[in-house]
Amino acid sequence: MISQKARYALRALVALAKSAEPDRAVFISDIASSERIPRKFLEQILLDLKHHGIVESRRGKAGGYLLLKAPEEITFGEVLRIVDGPIAPLPCLSKTAYRRCEDCRSEESCEVRKVFARVADVTRNVLDRTSIADCLSTDSGKVNLLIAG
Repeated sequence: MISQKARYALRALVALAKSAEPDRAVFISDIASSERIPRKFLEQILLDLKHHGIVESRRGKAGGYLLLKAPEEITFGEVLRIVDGPIAPLPCLSKTAYRRCEDCRSEESCEVRKVFARVADVTRNVLDRTSIADCLSTDSGKVNLLIAG
């Protein structure tokens, strides 16, 4: 299950991608209001995304946030890894934070690992191939279910 923070991050990115003018910053208060995200929490989320090069912020009267990367280049997998950490269901399957399971005798013969390796592969495949842009298409009902939970 993904965290509430990850769901908010994905919804905020979709809101930024839907912005009528791509080069115009969107006020954080507008995103918070339209997406029903607590403003203080959204500020933390957008700051994390800014540090990872996903969004940028602008100050001043026309200030706010906008996407630094194209919506096609921002995948669900990337966002989830930034916000929630590794996607793998077991530490021994993580691509970014591998750790051998303490109680495992042999990864090669572990039945549990074999099943969850398939789960992890399918999950990564979907998340790393689904972009924020995919949520903008007219036939995005299936993708929207991922965000809405």
